[in-house]
Amino acid sequence: MSDRKKRRRSHTAPSPRRRLLSAALLLAVAACGKHISTKLHAVDLSSMKLPGTFRLRDTDGNLRTLEDFRGNVVLLLFGYTRCPDVCPTSLARAAQIKSLLRDRGNRLKVIFISVDPERDTPAILRAYTAAFDSTFVGLYGNAQETAEAARSFGAYFRKIPSANSYTVEHSVLQYVIDTRGVVRFALQYGESAEESANDLSLLL
Repeated sequence: MSDRKKRRRSHTAPSPRRRLLSAALLLAVAACGKHISTKLHAVDLSSMKLPGTFRLRDTDGNLRTLEDFRGNVVLLLFGYTRCPDVCPTSLARAAQIKSLLRDRGNRLKVIFISVDPERDTPAILRAYTAAFDSTFVGLYGNAQETAEAARSFGAYFRKIPSANSYTVEHSVLQYVIDTRGVVRFALQYGESAEESANDLSLLL
């Protein structure tokens, strides 16, 4: 099997670990005694009280925290620029969502946190996010800062060695944070842009 096919397989077919973590997340929501809203296509996370914090650099080298985006609705996802399918699909959907929301889309801030700081330089990250929408914000940090940000959202990532390099397996949920900085729900990978826009419109 070619390295390209291996990379694609690691993203299109969730591993047992990924399925287990996703199931655990859904069970944790149910265990909190809060019924997932029937209005949402997304996974309701409001009862989990996730910290949802980060201290990372943007592509201009500025230190950014969630507080910088207070007053806006934030759509945050973890990924990397060499991701073969999940990341470009998710970012393309985010651009569609902004378009579907029309004027309200101006209050939606999309943040892409790199889980591959070794290869995702500021210049590469800037060009990658801008290819989908010039307003998308790319953030990066060192290994510890990136891991802390992921844990804060209940996300995960790990390197998968290949013959000549590596890929990165990572969470595919996209976290939605309201104007007060509270993690409210997570868009699922299979949702359509229309379904996601309807969910986000509840906060805008």
